[in-house]
Amino acid sequence: MRDAENAAFARGVSAEALMNHAGAGIARSLQQFFPRPGSCLVFSGKGNNGGDALVAAARLKRAGWHTDVHLSFPESQCSDLLRKKITEFRDTPAVAAAVSAANASETPAATVILDGLLGLGSKPPLRDPILVACREINRLRQEQGAYVFAVDQPTGLDGDSGEADRDCVIADFTVTIAATKRGLIADDATNFVGRLEVVPLSDLPLEAADETVACTASLRGLLPRRQFNAHKNQFGRVGIVAGSRGFAGAATMCAWGALRGGAGLVEVFVPENIYEIAAAAAPFESMVKPVKSYRDLIEEKIDVWGIGPGLGKDNANEIIELIQRAESPMVVDADALNIISANVSILENCRGPRLLTPHPGEMKRLAGDQKISRAELAGKFTSEFPVTLLLKGSRTVVAESGKRISYNTTGNPGMATGGMGDVLTGVCAALLAQNLSPFDAARIGAWACGRAAELALFNNSDSEQSLLPRDVLTNLGHAFREL
Repeated sequence: MRDAENAAFARGVSAEALMNHAGAGIARSLQQFFPRPGSCLVFSGKGNNGGDALVAAARLKRAGWHTDVHLSFPESQCSDLLRKKITEFRDTPAVAAAVSAANASETPAATVILDGLLGLGSKPPLRDPILVACREINRLRQEQGAYVFAVDQPTGLDGDSGEADRDCVIADFTVTIAATKRGLIADDATNFVGRLEVVPLSDLPLEAADETVACTASLRGLLPRRQFNAHKNQFGRVGIVAGSRGFAGAATMCAWGALRGGAGLVEVFVPENIYEIAAAAAPFESMVKPVKSYRDLIEEKIDVWGIGPGLGKDNANEIIELIQRAESPMVVDADALNIISANVSILENCRGPRLLTPHPGEMKRLAGDQKISRAELAGKFTSEFPVTLLLKGSRTVVAESGKRISYNTTGNPGMATGGMGDVLTGVCAALLAQNLSPFDAARIGAWACGRAAELALFNNSDSEQSLLPRDVLTNLGHAFREL
């Protein structure tokens, strides 16, 4: 990162220009989660990280936010550029936010904190006065429900290793500039980093790293707009193999995911003993068909399969045969993964592409309890088996042999509830049916579902406690439009 900055300076790009672009991106990122003006408190150190935060605060001030700044050092000790941004912030006229009748009845506007204390290159341990400021940020988050946005990285976190000071700022969002620092995607750093957002800077082109992050900048263009004369057969026939007694809802949610994900046609194959229940509950836009034997499905004319949610393990041999012999691409989830875990070697000779979507428990059954990072585990598994792996979690990882590990950036803790994975299976199957590669379908599917969950929380009245898979389905269209 330092080398890229020095190269930009050599080309005549000024530090102030980079700061202005970074600050504008930070403000935009904050407003995509909090479109309604609220209160913003900036905690600034004495360097350029504070300057980035001040530029963002000035833009928020012009947008109707109530803004205030806490300087951790006397202004005389701050860098020249930071002092300039402090003056510009003070000279920025405050604009009163328009209050509509609808807004007046809504919940109170959010209180947001910008952590601009320390940036790139800083490492633990923390010392006063930065330490005192970090403790105050965490107190405001804990006691007053403030949302914390870290600028570039949370203060107290090592951006290279992910090691955190005991008083490291706990950020709800981290807006990192130009590229994701390796420490931000370390497993142990997740609860300090929170939701990760990348602000690209065109003046700072960086060399490709061993990892990549799925964000709007890296995903845009992978899902092209449809031609005006498009028809349903161009977007694939998805076959959902899901559901069993007591779990008919899993098949329904998976079908909804495929429909909302853009599949041209969706067929839902369920056991005969739940056919009537599933047919009554399934989307009107899908076709529900009873199954006597899963072996019979091998001959079905299906472009992409989604198999596993709520399936049970009563017909394991038939499911294994379908997974191995079906030539069409297949998303394998839930009970289908549990069936495979008894003999993982069957993945070595499947006839078509396979995208596996395990949660951590299912992954442990597939690969054993290995004491390595999630990214290392995903990379190792895909080096051993010719599959694409979407390892679900708070920082979902997508891996495929020969490709860079990809980290998802979207989502929130409200997604930790039953049925979210069923929706994801359907969405990924639909994306495969639209001719995306398994790797890209996994990245976009995870990103879109996570973003839809964010929109449900921050643009609607849902909370982390009340969020349901149906809320994700409702907001998928908004998420896709951002790409």
